[in-house]
Order: sequence, then C-alpha cells, then structure tokens
Amino acid sequence: MDWKEFISQSLSEDIREGDHTSLSTISEGEQGGAILWAKANGIVAGVELAQMIFWEYDSLLDVKVFMPDGSEIKPGDKILEVTGEERSILSCERLVLNCMQRMSGIATLTNQFVKAVEGTAAKILDTRKTSPLFRAAEKWAVKIGGGENHRFGLYDMILIKDNHVDYAGGIRASIEKANHYLEEKKLSLPIEIETRSIDEVKEVLSVGKVNRIMLDNF
Repeated sequence: MDWKEFISQSLSEDIREGDHTSLSTISEGEQGGAILWAKANGIVAGVELAQMIFWEYDSLLDVKVFMPDGSEIKPGDKILEVTGEERSILSCERLVLNCMQRMSGIATLTNQFVKAVEGTAAKILDTRKTSPLFRAAEKWAVKIGGGENHRFGLYDMILIKDNHVDYAGGIRASIEKANHYLEEKKLSLPIEIETRSIDEVKEVLSVGKVNRIMLDNF
C-alpha cells in the first residue's frame, strides 16, 4: 500500500482547493494543540496512520503518542496529542478520526474473537469484504487486533467459491482446472475451496490438490 498516495488522495477529497472554514476563522501561524481521548473500551488502532497523516500534511506538527496501536484502552485514556499550527490540525482532524475510529472498531471486534479461541490452535482470519480503497487499513487493523490476514485480493490466491464450483461443472472439475491454470501460467498460488456440506468436503478430500477447505454455511 502506498500510504503517501492514500493520504494525499484522502486529504484532497476533503480539502480540495482549501479548508475555507479554518482559513477564514483562524489566523495564519496561530499555534495550538489537540488531545485524542478514548471514549470507550477497546483496542486502539490507526495511531501510526494518524501520525503519517499529520506529518504528510504538515511536517512541523508534533505528534506525541501515549497509547500505541494494539493498546487496550478505556474511557479517559489519553491516546495522542498533536501540537502545531491550528489550521493544519483542523484540516487533518476528520481524516485522522475517520481512519482511527474505523480501524479501532475492527481491531476491537477482532480481538474479541481472538480471545474467544485462546488456548486452541484456531486462528481468526479476515475477508475481502472491505470498504473500497480502504482494504489495506482494515486488514492492518485485523493484525493489530491479533487476527491474521487471509488473501488481499483476487490476485494472491485461488479461492474456488460455490459459484465457481457450479460454473466449472463441479468440485473435481474446478480443482483440476485451477491446478491446470497454475501449471500453464507458471504461478505459485495457494488453492482454497469452499464447501457447502460434508459430502462436498469428502469429495474435495478424495480429489486433493488444494491447500485449504472452507466450511461455509453448514
């Protein structure tokens, strides 16, 4: 993920030709500060990204972190403090909060699932069901919460879902076609297949040639 590009595009979406409210009400060069306080229990995430946002917009801003990514927070905890030009702080404020709120929510929920399987060999994986253009940040939040990243997109794994199975002509056909494709294209990608019943699991096991079986909706 090119975070500089993400931040630049996100700030441009919000500010465009100028933050007219700050420009009209606050004198140039006025110095001030802001503190981010926790309002709920959870796992904080997006702190490092917040620093990048502030510094990308104004490298002179001073950002002090008190609760780094992955910290367990409670109401009243001081997460970070930023000082510098007031116009800069206000122009970045919403993007910082949007990212941190979204990422902290994901990290907190992920951590609840992680704690639920403590003491077992189970791992909590994420999905591709992410917000458009915010996938890298949301998957980063999963890692902060103690989970593991599954595939990032359609390009780094073959995941044969139920629709692929149906269109390909069945489980055996879909697995064989996927393996043939990898051989033909000289690609080294893991293969995962979704199953809808115990009978389908048994069929996959009889065919083999996959790295993981997904048990879905049964």
